[in-house]
Amino acid sequence: MLDDRTTAATWPAAYPQGYAVVDVETTGLARDDRIVSAAVYRLDAQGNVEDHWYTLVNPERDPGPVWIHGLTSDVLEGAPLFPEIAAEFAARLDGRVLVAHNAMFDWQMIAREYARAERTAPVRQRLCTIALAKELSLPLPNHKLATLAAHFGVVQQRAHNALDDARVLAEAFRPSLHAAAERNVRLPLLECRPLTEWAGAPAQPRIGHQGSYAAPSSSAYRMNSWRPSRKRPACPYPNPGRYETDRPLKQGMRVAFSGDTSVDRELLEDRTVEAGLHVATSVSRLTSLLVTNDPDAPTSKTLKAKSFGTPVVDEAAYTQLLRDVAPADG
Repeated sequence: MLDDRTTAATWPAAYPQGYAVVDVETTGLARDDRIVSAAVYRLDAQGNVEDHWYTLVNPERDPGPVWIHGLTSDVLEGAPLFPEIAAEFAARLDGRVLVAHNAMFDWQMIAREYARAERTAPVRQRLCTIALAKELSLPLPNHKLATLAAHFGVVQQRAHNALDDARVLAEAFRPSLHAAAERNVRLPLLECRPLTEWAGAPAQPRIGHQGSYAAPSSSAYRMNSWRPSRKRPACPYPNPGRYETDRPLKQGMRVAFSGDTSVDRELLEDRTVEAGLHVATSVSRLTSLLVTNDPDAPTSKTLKAKSFGTPVVDEAAYTQLLRDVAPADG
């Protein structure tokens, strides 16, 4: 049933005919991490729920941050492997726009799983609800799923449970979609290119997880990367100064990165920007924090950080800090 504000006659003809709202929980954020659970809510053209589906997935390795997703090795031991649920998953994605909160991450995790299974996910376009919220200029203090849900009065029952997160997102997406239709806003749809060639890339075994998938070399990954580089918008918040140990990051802080990261650098930078932080391309006296996994490397950024006394944290600590960034002063 259509929202009272938007009738079938005024619904934008260019809008997609169906959506698959997706959430996946994973063993981590790196390229060789695996999906441990997945959920899909299928929606019609106007965002009404048609059905939903949920499955656990045996990652064939350590489950990762159990304190986040709650899925232990014992729980996942009897779960199906990804190739065993790939067909059902694909049937629920087929012909629809994939919708997710930070959709690039969910799409990359899904695409890699299909590449490992030597299959291709039937997804041609994705829509990120963070990008849609920005297009609609929703008055949100940050772009966390819980914040978007609260804006639309959606109650979150089990955060980081794939089924509940997908439900929450589906319920928040429908009013967002209707607001966009009412204003005839162009949806921020992006192309999803399959990573089928990635499955055959040279591998570097991951130590310590018997039977785990071996990640391809970073050069092979970059070779198949399709995401265009682009200039980031200026951070809207003033720089509050340097990061202080045992205190949260604050919006407006200038964060620089140096060296290799396990999470794709652009994804890590996207999360930084979405949290209200500024991505600094160099280190200066104004830099709030340097993120590096090799603080002793003789790079220009690490050397400058030492000379300026700039705080330094590794990637794992930084991703934890990103979960709870304090709002800007004012």
